[in-house]
Amino acid sequence: MSGGSLWGTEGRTTPPSGCSKDLSSLYYNLCDLSAAWGIVLEAVASLGVVTSFVLTIVLVASLPFVQDSQKKSLVATQVFFLLGTFGLFCLTFDFIVGPDFSTCTSRRFLFGVLFGICFSCLLAHAVALNFLVRRNRGPRGWVTLAVALLLALVEVIINAEWLIITVARQEGGSPDPCRLEDADFVMALIYVMFLLVAAFGTAWPALCGRYGRWRKHGAFILATTGLSVAIWVAWTAMYLYGNQQVGKKPGWDDPTLAIALVSNACAFLLLYVIPEVTHVTRRGPEQAFEDDVYPTRGVGYETILKEQKSQSMFVENKAFSMDEPSFG
Repeated sequence: MSGGSLWGTEGRTTPPSGCSKDLSSLYYNLCDLSAAWGIVLEAVASLGVVTSFVLTIVLVASLPFVQDSQKKSLVATQVFFLLGTFGLFCLTFDFIVGPDFSTCTSRRFLFGVLFGICFSCLLAHAVALNFLVRRNRGPRGWVTLAVALLLALVEVIINAEWLIITVARQEGGSPDPCRLEDADFVMALIYVMFLLVAAFGTAWPALCGRYGRWRKHGAFILATTGLSVAIWVAWTAMYLYGNQQVGKKPGWDDPTLAIALVSNACAFLLLYVIPEVTHVTRRGPEQAFEDDVYPTRGVGYETILKEQKSQSMFVENKAFSMDEPSFG
């Protein structure tokens, strides 16, 4: 197969506008004012890192206030998903800085693994929703989390073996993880694409079922995976064919992959994480019904006074009726 390397190792000797002379050429994209894509993505990725961290804290802190046991059982899987999203924002910096042995290795390994974690969690959640929407009772929380972990572990094994094999088979010179065909990079993500399509397909049946309160959660997954499919189609087409057609190969390769990371991670937050966090503490109709039927279930000072007052009135009325003289 013919083609250039995935990430070139050429560096600029003259620092661009906005960068210090003492700064390594590896980090020019972080401060180059003439190529604003690096600065923009750096800002968005930084905001995404902070937002993901805050949402993780909020989700975990909300756990004691979750009254629905079924929602509580899914929190662990959602935290795992947030960790994957947090990693995607962090990985964006690897594609902004220049390529070297460490950045190229982490790019190749973590790109598929982090997306695999996110799509595995969405798939496991969609499977659980199919039970909930029909029986109002889903698998145990540890089962859903275990499914997500096992699905993600498959991608970890695939990427580890692929990285070792492709680096070891290079002929001549020292092994360089930056030397990789574009098509090989995309082909290594086939399992991740399978997880994405599977999550998208599994979310559809969750929109139909007896217990409609779970349908909106299926809609969150469907919207997230639907937009993710569009993002993946766009970046793979641009990465494999578009950049070559416009004569921007390989200069646009890193921006293409970085934009794909940031845009998909933002979609995860906006379409899935934030809606789920806002719904996690909401009571289900069962809890609301119980509160309406048993309004005095909780014992308070006012409740005790009302009960004592009603009992005393009953005793007084009974005593009054006994004291009345009988005529006849």
